[in-house]
Amino acid sequence: MNDSSPPQSGPGQDPGSQPQIPPPTWIPYVVAAVIFSFLYLFFIQVPEKEPRYEIPYTQFKLLLKQERVKEVLLRGESVVGRLYDPEPIGPENATGVHFRSRIPSFGDESLLPELEARGVEVNVGTEAEGNVFTTFLFALLPWFLFFLVFMWIMRRASRNLGGGLGGPNELKRFLEATPGKTAEIPEVSFKDVAGQENAKREVTELVDYLKHPEKYRELGAEIPRGVLLMGPPGTGKTLMARALAGEAGVPFYSISASEFIEVFVGVGAARVRHLFEAAKKTAPSILFIDELDSVGRTRGTGFGGGHDEREQTLNQILAEMDGFSPHEDVLVLAATNRPDVLDPALLRPGRFDRHVTLDLPDLDDRQAILAVHVRKVPLAEDVDLGKLAAGTPGFSGADLKNLINEAAIIAARENNKQVAMADFDQARDKVMMGTERTLAIEPEERHRMAVHESGHTLVAYFLPHADPLYKVSIIPRGRALGATQQLPEHERHTLPEDYLHDRLAVILGGRMAEKILLGTVSSGADEDIHQATVTARAMVSRWGMSDEVGPVDLRDSEEHPFLGKEIAQPRHYSEHSAETVDHAVQQMLLEAEKRAANTIEQHREKLDLLVELLEKQETLGLEDIKRCLGPAIEKKHLSSVPR
Repeated sequence: MNDSSPPQSGPGQDPGSQPQIPPPTWIPYVVAAVIFSFLYLFFIQVPEKEPRYEIPYTQFKLLLKQERVKEVLLRGESVVGRLYDPEPIGPENATGVHFRSRIPSFGDESLLPELEARGVEVNVGTEAEGNVFTTFLFALLPWFLFFLVFMWIMRRASRNLGGGLGGPNELKRFLEATPGKTAEIPEVSFKDVAGQENAKREVTELVDYLKHPEKYRELGAEIPRGVLLMGPPGTGKTLMARALAGEAGVPFYSISASEFIEVFVGVGAARVRHLFEAAKKTAPSILFIDELDSVGRTRGTGFGGGHDEREQTLNQILAEMDGFSPHEDVLVLAATNRPDVLDPALLRPGRFDRHVTLDLPDLDDRQAILAVHVRKVPLAEDVDLGKLAAGTPGFSGADLKNLINEAAIIAARENNKQVAMADFDQARDKVMMGTERTLAIEPEERHRMAVHESGHTLVAYFLPHADPLYKVSIIPRGRALGATQQLPEHERHTLPEDYLHDRLAVILGGRMAEKILLGTVSSGADEDIHQATVTARAMVSRWGMSDEVGPVDLRDSEEHPFLGKEIAQPRHYSEHSAETVDHAVQQMLLEAEKRAANTIEQHREKLDLLVELLEKQETLGLEDIKRCLGPAIEKKHLSSVPR
């Protein structure tokens, strides 16, 4: 880092050539305050509550003889007094009660006896009392405070108006990429990153290069300019970057790409230059840019493509990554969950050479992540991390950490000393479905809810390719009035056609149960119909699972106009093809409804028992469902075909 102390002049160096240190910023304010004070003293008189008039000594003696003087203060040769009643003692016969006079320098021996004889209250003070300068200072103090407050308000207003730029030093800090931040070597290592073994393998050789660069240079190898970490939110991209720097033992610069963007065009580019300069001075080092898609989106087209500040910042990043010399060991890491919107110039070799994907954790990875996050959590004996990992498919590392925190909060709320498995189950329901709500539900509506959820449950229980059941409930949570939870026993990376057809039947099972048992349907199937339609349309237009349409990609454009690639969402097929897709989707949904209806008709008596039990207990686990519905069809676990 740069040394901020001024250079010392040597024997042969001209002292006058040293850089001038700018004067402190507070000096102008002090000078202005002093000038204001002198102007006040010269041109403004200190106001008094009542005027005090100067009278001759003879007039004072006359008023004393007439017994009109109430009290006096003797201070050297000065007499300050007050009358009983207002008298015409001022100029132009102005009346007043306060007066001032002076005793002759040779004295008046008869004054004090006469004052005592007239019953006047006599006070004696020193000459130092009543200093005029002190009086002026006390009168000036409120104005001085007002001046300071006024200058402080003006300074704040100028900062807000200028974006916080109050001077040369503040402008420099404003243009720096990481104001107030310094590079540090993280204490995180790969041991703290549970799971993500594939990503670790891809970045391990980078650690070896940063530790032993000469070994690679002898063979003509160069460090990759950039590594792009891609993956869904919460998969540990930032943690992986910090662990890489911690393993290599090199300085770590971290910044969010949104910090480059300001209201002034060109500030982002300046911050990029400052950040790269700092990283080069401490090489070997790692520079991490989080949320790269906020500045790295495709330039040019779309509604979101004409942002001068963002594009200038992106251009500067491209120029800096091209400007590395072969021996500048600076590794640029960037993280994004939207690699599809990044500018192609960022993704070419020479910029971000490597693309490392961080996937959602599988069963073993979830168990390892849970083991890391429960290190400081006192667990009860009944907690099974393997079972908990199996019950959280699709959870990211951040989701699992939040799950453990919610379970600890629930245990603390119940005044428990340890976190039990029941706390984790309750926390999982809260994370997946939302917090329980208290609603005043009519008995008829509650019965319809039980019929609806029982329909989902029965169809999922008896169809061979549906996911196994976990729990069914009619307790309102989040936005839903009830829920049927299914937990897959195995991780799925592809979705077989038989599984998807059974999935459609399960989704529509609640609506068909209402229709068969109650004779009518309700708006409670709104989300079910939406999910079923989305799934069926994907099966027809994307995955070629309809004989009527065949293996043709007829999906709608997935490009959003605000992402900067397309200004509209074009359709690359005819009206006849669109009509064919709609007809195939409709037929697929009707077939799924028919399968659900047949399953419900075959087990109508068991469905009535399930509805009655669900209304009574409100929440049923898998064992309760098995006792009510009897033996189920053995689930078939279809192996996915590698693609």
